[in-house]
Amino acid sequence: MREYFLTAEERRELLGIARMAIASKFEGSEPSNPSPSGGLAAPAGAFVTLKKRGELRGCVGRIVGGPPLVETVARMAEDAAFGDPRFPPLQATELPDITIEISVLTPLEPCKADDVHIGVHGALLSVGFHRAVFLPQVATEQGWNLLDFFSHLSRKAGLPFDAWRSSEAEIHRFRALVFGEGEQEDGDQRADT
Repeated sequence: MREYFLTAEERRELLGIARMAIASKFEGSEPSNPSPSGGLAAPAGAFVTLKKRGELRGCVGRIVGGPPLVETVARMAEDAAFGDPRFPPLQATELPDITIEISVLTPLEPCKADDVHIGVHGALLSVGFHRAVFLPQVATEQGWNLLDFFSHLSRKAGLPFDAWRSSEAEIHRFRALVFGEGEQEDGDQRADT
């Protein structure tokens, strides 16, 4: 699995871009389009998670890279704030209470369920037209074991809890470089291989 690397400065820049993308919608302006370089210019899947006082307030992502990472993060931040169907659109008065977390994904790797390690890998489950994804941090935040993880993933896809065991089920794993606002800086980070 390919390793993904971002410097501390690049992580700070991505968090600022995500916040600016949301704030610009309230201001009725277009966010500035920075010229990406280094890790920010590489195509990578990414999720942006918004939390309000520690509670989920929106989470939207793109699993597979396409545009430069900086563009993906800006778009996903906007979608998490205003387009996550589980929540009403974010209001300007909420923005000061929102913290942003970004998960930059390594490329998908086909695998078996036993190849997914809780707290290390996220997973994409596909059965026919049904799909669902969990980021690596979801299982540890929820206190799930592997069976819980895949049962909840199956339900999230709109399938019976044991659909992941089906011969038609396809499982892909990935790792994520996860960082957020308010975290202590600890230098450069990698999504380990």
